[in-house]
Amino acid sequence: MTLLRIDSSIQGPNSASTALADRVFAEFRAAQPDAGVVTRHLAQQPLPSDAWQNAIAAAHTPEDRHSDADRAALALAAEIAGELRGAGKAILALPLYNWGVSQHVKTWIDLAIIGAPQGEALLEGTPTVLVTTRGGAYGPGTPKEGWDHNLDYLRRILVDVWGADLTVIEREFTLVGVNPALDRFSEQAAQMKRDAEEAAVKAGRALAA
Repeated sequence: MTLLRIDSSIQGPNSASTALADRVFAEFRAAQPDAGVVTRHLAQQPLPSDAWQNAIAAAHTPEDRHSDADRAALALAAEIAGELRGAGKAILALPLYNWGVSQHVKTWIDLAIIGAPQGEALLEGTPTVLVTTRGGAYGPGTPKEGWDHNLDYLRRILVDVWGADLTVIEREFTLVGVNPALDRFSEQAAQMKRDAEEAAVKAGRALAA
């Protein structure tokens, strides 16, 4: 069995999504020490920004007319799709940026789609833990209610398009303690962090089962 782990935070060691994904992974690894692991960090090793457009163009161009860039883009797209297809389990740490998915994540998704036959459910039935974090709060009654265009999109891709058996771990208010304007929410933020950490431990154990 192979576990696929994808990270995408630009925050390095300060990343809330990475910390939660680490908890999920630690529980999985403790129970499955011999499982193979495939990793990608989409922010630390960004995918080429032009790879998707090159892969799209190459897919509609006779092979004998492919440039080196076309062939490289098609190979990368097939590699990414293959990683998803070959995963027995998956941990995806994909935080919200500017109210949606980051450019790194969108490129990864677009390449996976062009790298597979149309309509292929790349994660069909695969137990998948999605970790997503948000700096502010976006729930009902908050000033930014409805501004989270990250989670619904990811559910659409991971479940409706790729067929994943999805568990979602969310943490909000990660900017409390960073942005002074949010200091009054410190108690709520601390509870959200504890809840997310407990959910991560539970999800990691379930993933290993």
